[in-house]
Amino acid sequence: MCAHAVPDGPTPGPRAAGRYGEDVFPPDLVGEGDRIDLGALTYDDITMARLRDLGTGPGWNCLDLGAGTGTVSRRLLREEYVDSVLAVDRDVRFLTAHPLPGLDVMEADITAPDFDPGRRFHLVHARFVLMHLPERPRLISSLRRLLLPGGVLVISDAVDPNVAAGADATPYTRVMRAMWQGLRDTIGTDVSRITDHPHLLRAAGLARVGAEIRVPPLLPGSSISRFWADTWDRARAAIVATGQVDDATVDAAIAYLDSPDCADLSAGMLTAWGRNDPAPD
Repeated sequence: MCAHAVPDGPTPGPRAAGRYGEDVFPPDLVGEGDRIDLGALTYDDITMARLRDLGTGPGWNCLDLGAGTGTVSRRLLREEYVDSVLAVDRDVRFLTAHPLPGLDVMEADITAPDFDPGRRFHLVHARFVLMHLPERPRLISSLRRLLLPGGVLVISDAVDPNVAAGADATPYTRVMRAMWQGLRDTIGTDVSRITDHPHLLRAAGLARVGAEIRVPPLLPGSSISRFWADTWDRARAAIVATGQVDDATVDAAIAYLDSPDCADLSAGMLTAWGRNDPAPD
């Protein structure tokens, strides 16, 4: 999970040609799988409740894009009893480490012009993926073409109330703002227009579009607080390079997350969905 740029802030410079998993958060870094799982502990129940409400269940074939460690893919099989899940990621080491009947794994870049899993799906799901990628309208249109008639596309990405103008500056908000800018500068991550996602789904021809935002509480020792502390530490170079904060501020923000004085909002998750309804006769 990650990333957001301060509205009206600097646009990405030449360094924004980098990529998630290469310039920041490499999967071979010790503990990266654990960091991803902290995000999963925070958001998986929310994701599964939404997918269940949309009808996911027996008879469904599902595509999980940017599947990470595979927590959603495995829960679809174990809890919703879908027929199959194809889990796709640019690095599949966490997916292949724990095989499961019905779980297929594909190493691929979904931005490649020739990306095609070779079949169509009842569910296409992507969480914390599109915010790291350019050309979202084109990608959403491409993902729609992977749906069976009546299938549903579900995309989730980060939104952050802390970057709003006038928000109080605490150690937490200062480092969060620097993190979003640092990730934008290094790998092009940008969630400043994530609230446009419902409109992009409708523009792609999907019907019955809906959206919701969920913001987990920041509590000492919680999975989301631990996720942000670990994320800041791993992205520290990019954060400090913005010039907005220094190492001491990052350390103070990490300590603040585990303090009873912490009284801030976490970044949340916007989930948008739409149906590939057949055209009327």
